[in-house]
Amino acid sequence: FEVEVKKNLVGDGNDLFLDGGFVVPESNAFGQTFRDYDAESERKKSVEEFYRMQHIHQSFDFVKNMREEYGKLDRVEMSIWECCELLNEFIDESDPDLDEPQIEHLLQTAEAIRRDYPNEDWLHLVGLIHDLGKVLLHKKFGELPQWAVVGDTFPVGCGYDESIVHNKYLEQNPDYNNPAFNTKYGIYSERCGLNNVMMTWGHDDYMYLVAKENKTTLPSAGLFIIRYHSFYPLHKSGAYKYLMNDEDDKNLKWLHVFNKYDLYSKSKERVDVEKVKPYYLSLIKKYFPEKLRW
Repeated sequence: FEVEVKKNLVGDGNDLFLDGGFVVPESNAFGQTFRDYDAESERKKSVEEFYRMQHIHQSFDFVKNMREEYGKLDRVEMSIWECCELLNEFIDESDPDLDEPQIEHLLQTAEAIRRDYPNEDWLHLVGLIHDLGKVLLHKKFGELPQWAVVGDTFPVGCGYDESIVHNKYLEQNPDYNNPAFNTKYGIYSERCGLNNVMMTWGHDDYMYLVAKENKTTLPSAGLFIIRYHSFYPLHKSGAYKYLMNDEDDKNLKWLHVFNKYDLYSKSKERVDVEKVKPYYLSLIKKYFPEKLRW
């Protein structure tokens, strides 16, 4: 079947026209449907254990402390491409669809977007860099456990939505019975804007901080995609929309487009890294400084 996606001819990151294009594969690398956390795959038990650990430990205080610590960006200075190469060492334990090194997935995503949206070069680059925050797994970045780096994200500081995967384990989180945090809005207010909402800590939020603090010239939609591409309760189930403001509404359209490529480009089709490298180096130069603080 086909997902209705067409090349966007307007480059401001706001307007979106859907009209045929991207063909979704029928099954993931393991032969199951995508994001099926109940499928009896070889990864099922490890994925569930991952989410048990994430849900227990990702409290409001934990997230606050991690943002303060890693927001200093005082660990390494390196280029975007150097970071891409670092990711070759890791496989994401939270992902039921993927067992390839990360740089393969990054380039598969970017190249699929590039084919369908040739004029939106910022979106190609977001495809390449959206997962670079996974360097938090590396020893240079503290070798954080996978539950503090990958997996679906969701807000902390307010009530948990039932769409959160393996949500039964959230009952063991210290915030679960905290009256300041366990109501619908918690510490937030209606339409306060996602930029004012604390999300579970991981590679999304970290790469957002890296891009923002290094003065990227990516459009607002690009930063939104980087920060919320793992926020599946929102873009898959429509949860937490009551926290979004007008700018979030516009950017969510782009996240829906991006997410199809992020999710469904996980395939066995290999990308010739050296062939496409010059193009992506040119995009990096356009939107980022040569060296970034991480």
